Amino acid sequence: MAQRKLGQILVDLGYLTDDQLWDVLEEQKQSPGEIIGQVAIRMGYVTEEQVTEALAEQWGMPVINLSETNVPPSVLEIVPQTMAEIYHIMPVSLKDNVLTVAMADPQNVAALDDLRNFLGHEVRGAVSSPAEVEEAIQRHYSEREETISDVISDLTSEEDEQQQVRGYDLASEEELSDAAPIKKLLNMVILLAIRDQASDIHLEPFEDEFKIRVRADGVLYEMVPPPRHLANAIVSRIKVMSDLDIAERRLPQDGRIELNVGGNPVDLRVSVLPTLFGEAVVMRVLDRTVVALDLNKIGMDATTLNRFRSLIKAPNGILLVTGPTGSGKTTTLYSALNELNDTETKIITSEDPIEYDIEGIVQVPINPDVGVTFANVLRAILRHDPDKILVGEIRDYETGEIAVQSALTGHLVFSTLHTNDAPTAITRLRDMGVPAFLITATVEAILAQRLVRRICTECRTEFEPSDELLMELQLPLDTARKYKFYYGRGCARCSNSGYKGRIGLYELLTVTDEIRDCIASEQSADEIREVARSQGMTTLREAGLKLIFDGKTTIDEVVRETIMDDVE
Repeated sequence: MAQRKLGQILVDLGYLTDDQLWDVLEEQKQSPGEIIGQVAIRMGYVTEEQVTEALAEQWGMPVINLSETNVPPSVLEIVPQTMAEIYHIMPVSLKDNVLTVAMADPQNVAALDDLRNFLGHEVRGAVSSPAEVEEAIQRHYSEREETISDVISDLTSEEDEQQQVRGYDLASEEELSDAAPIKKLLNMVILLAIRDQASDIHLEPFEDEFKIRVRADGVLYEMVPPPRHLANAIVSRIKVMSDLDIAERRLPQDGRIELNVGGNPVDLRVSVLPTLFGEAVVMRVLDRTVVALDLNKIGMDATTLNRFRSLIKAPNGILLVTGPTGSGKTTTLYSALNELNDTETKIITSEDPIEYDIEGIVQVPINPDVGVTFANVLRAILRHDPDKILVGEIRDYETGEIAVQSALTGHLVFSTLHTNDAPTAITRLRDMGVPAFLITATVEAILAQRLVRRICTECRTEFEPSDELLMELQLPLDTARKYKFYYGRGCARCSNSGYKGRIGLYELLTVTDEIRDCIASEQSADEIREVARSQGMTTLREAGLKLIFDGKTTIDEVVRETIMDDVE
């Protein structure tokens, strides 16, 4: 049955007239991200209570007045504060294994599925105003804020009372993985990682401990470790959530957990690996709200961005992005494809794995187990009349050859290579066996990139670097002393790390006629680099220096990420 529109429900309830509804709809066009109920409240036509009542009617949920509701402590135990804050919900009651939660946004019905998956209870929604939910969370959780250390302390005390689980008794493992403290610990780890915009969660068993580490801004941070004997139960819980075989402990397994946090889809890619002391798990956090697939937001300077924009609109050729794993290559390519994505352009990608699904782009996952390799997929893609093609990675001669053929037959091909900088990508293609004349005929540009941590804006502090530190930049001291330098002192916003977020360093080598001559005469990467720099190419180290002088990153970060650069 079609959902009734909120505006029409407000009219039917007598809270809006038809003329007022038209005014609200016109106003909403000016701020498309705002829901119609909030616009009507802002215009003074309706109250928050009236919108809450209309939302309850729209979604067939009861209205709950949280200021008059007494929530039992046992219910608060089930839903940790982090979960309540991230999902904007307030647990109200638990009856016959059905948990009722008041929702600030009843339109986010996917949140109820997440809560069922996290908590193991049937979850039913009710409606409250956002202000009431916020106030109730503050009131009920203010004195019972729980940290991971608290949850682990509870687990340790329970361990003293119960017999320690040893060996591989599958029935016990399954039962333990379904225990409330295990669920609570895992839920907290996952939600804190998402809140802190982490990219990966690592769970690693060793002989005497079970480590939990989280990678945020490219650096691993260790959490308080849970008791070692609970490792199998925690891993089993992750397997249950990601639909993996909990009885299989000898083979690697891959799965996924789909969440909807705060109305935004978040994907957890789960990889389980058998190790000497049990199974290790890594969960890759794919959150579209953290990664803005927009070329304007990836940190490229204006000159490089304008050149890159003109290159991605070329009718044919190969455009390569190079850098080590985790340097943001995929984000840059997705941002470029997102910009090219319109009704007149057919874009097909082959990826291993597909990290973000983009509406309007045909994406093909690679599966070598059944013969779906980059080379095979690329051959098939050419029969689907594409304009632009993305090949996840050129790994061998066969893929390189087909990419070259695709470019020669009028397609623009995007791909990645694992090299240290842009000029060495030419050497890498030659080493694979791609002839120099084909490289010169097809490669239009190579973009090398790195990610460095951005100084936290809340605790950014100016300082005077030592001569030794400045010498690492390989600049004359007199030149370096003309600039101001900053670092992050550490604060609550950046978890005392001094950094918040990351920004890219970019080196764009455009293949001009002079560069083609260098490639054809098989000159070295160093010689190609010198020609490119004489034509205005900014190296990774130079891009890093600009960010240091702009107060966006630190000397340590740039030296660490551009150590291979040869700067005069």
